[in-house]
Amino acid sequence: MKKIILTTAALFAISIASAQFRVGAHVGIPTGDIKDFSSVNLGADVAYTWSAAEGLDVGIATGYTSYLGKDGGDAIGFIPVAATAQITLTNNWFIGADLGYGIGVNPDGVDSGFMYQPKLGYQIEKTGIYVAYKGIALDGFNVSSVNLGVSFKL
Repeated sequence: MKKIILTTAALFAISIASAQFRVGAHVGIPTGDIKDFSSVNLGADVAYTWSAAEGLDVGIATGYTSYLGKDGGDAIGFIPVAATAQITLTNNWFIGADLGYGIGVNPDGVDSGFMYQPKLGYQIEKTGIYVAYKGIALDGFNVSSVNLGVSFKL
């Protein structure tokens, strides 16, 4: 039992040592059903990732994304809760994806739904720049956008 506890503690310490926080922001053009009601998508992103293998980072992601209303309409906001992964293709280029759930928080009564976000980006030391397609599948309605984002490794 002592060996199991020590092995588990060692693996946990190694995973924490290679883990990193990422914070960032994105801006996007609404597409899909939401484009008639929203003029822009703005948001902040936070992720906690660790290296699962050479060139593969995995983790969890959250933040806040808002689709600002057109002509004085209400903004529609979501808090994503997702698994995230990023694969390094070359020294600087990467692909990634976030898969999870977008929790509708604004206005009251907005639906929640499955969220997906494939990404393609370029990493420069601790700064990443990416383009992404974010989609949140609600019951009979698609909230989506094409985004440009930036992230910083802390």
